[in-house]
Amino acid sequence: MKKSLFIFVGIFLSLAATRLIPHPPNFTSLLALSFYVPALLGIRYLPLLIISFAITDLIIGYHFATHWTWGSVLIIGFLPMIFSNNIFPRIIGALTGAVIFYIITNFGIWTNGSYGYNWEGLINCFTLAIPFFTYSLLSTLLFSIIIEIFYSLLKTKVKKYI
Repeated sequence: MKKSLFIFVGIFLSLAATRLIPHPPNFTSLLALSFYVPALLGIRYLPLLIISFAITDLIIGYHFATHWTWGSVLIIGFLPMIFSNNIFPRIIGALTGAVIFYIITNFGIWTNGSYGYNWEGLINCFTLAIPFFTYSLLSTLLFSIIIEIFYSLLKTKVKKYI
């Protein structure tokens, strides 16, 4: 129980720090954490990530597409089951998560009807979201590299004491 609380606080602080301070649109640790929490800690910690995400959403503001975002985070959390346990496939997995996030959340935005319920509206919605997608890819890559560095350092430190 104590370990789970410690991990929850760590996840929440890592997520909140990048979501609550001023940042470029979609430039947060969310997508990297969505992949790496289950990849490195196990799938059982995915609910802690989603709860942390929900709390920060309540602070930032709930909107009509929030459930699409939460759903994409849940799906991204299962990607580590597909990607192997070394650095490059994990980074590819995290970037795949960014693509999944882009597709799901922009489809969700399109369902609001703001772009029209037709192919042109759907294409328009996805096209206008490309700058946000660029920030998502860059932040996912950056935070994935940071997580990989910390994970590598932690593994070497643990091995040193065994």
